[in-house]
Amino acid sequence: MTPSTHPTRHNWTAYYAAVEGRPPRETLLKALANFEAEPSGDTTQPRLAVDLGCGDGRDTIELLRRGWRVLAIDAEQTAFERMLSRSDLQPNWRQTQLRTQVMRFETLALPIGADLINASFCLPFCPPANFPHLWQTILAALNPEGRFCGQLFGDRDSWVKFPNRSHQTREQVIALLQPFEVEWLDEEEHPGVTAIGEEKHWHIFHIVARKQ
Repeated sequence: MTPSTHPTRHNWTAYYAAVEGRPPRETLLKALANFEAEPSGDTTQPRLAVDLGCGDGRDTIELLRRGWRVLAIDAEQTAFERMLSRSDLQPNWRQTQLRTQVMRFETLALPIGADLINASFCLPFCPPANFPHLWQTILAALNPEGRFCGQLFGDRDSWVKFPNRSHQTREQVIALLQPFEVEWLDEEEHPGVTAIGEEKHWHIFHIVARKQ
């Protein structure tokens, strides 16, 4: 989920149109590569991934393609309407591998036993008062040796002015990742534009981490 720069209302239609056809996020691909480099273990049951803020499914589709079971969560019903109409969504995936759920971060509940929680550019849009509970929910849902991948926004990001969004300093990010073995942490900062062409100063932490 990536909204416009308006503090409370998001132009989802414009955003989904702008990102249509884009490939899966690099953080997800790195996490999947790390899983695939490990011994396969029990292969009788497909691994479970939770795709938070799944949007129109650019990451969900990649997980399904690789044989994962996916619980796709988004606050916008429009996201699922677009995902379920994708030409690359195989009918058998919907029947056997994919579950969808409309849910906001403020009331997020997750099943215990996830092998991967993917949160591409969505966690910053959790209100700050709810962020500690959100992070603990993610931690509790992940299996030992499960992975988190996604982004957090830094304190120098231009959206920090919006009170309903969560931002972290580098020190705070490091503290959040204490329960993990950090496999990739890339701090990015530069002027740029959003997906729908609005000017923005980006300050982003890209994360792949394995729960200890």
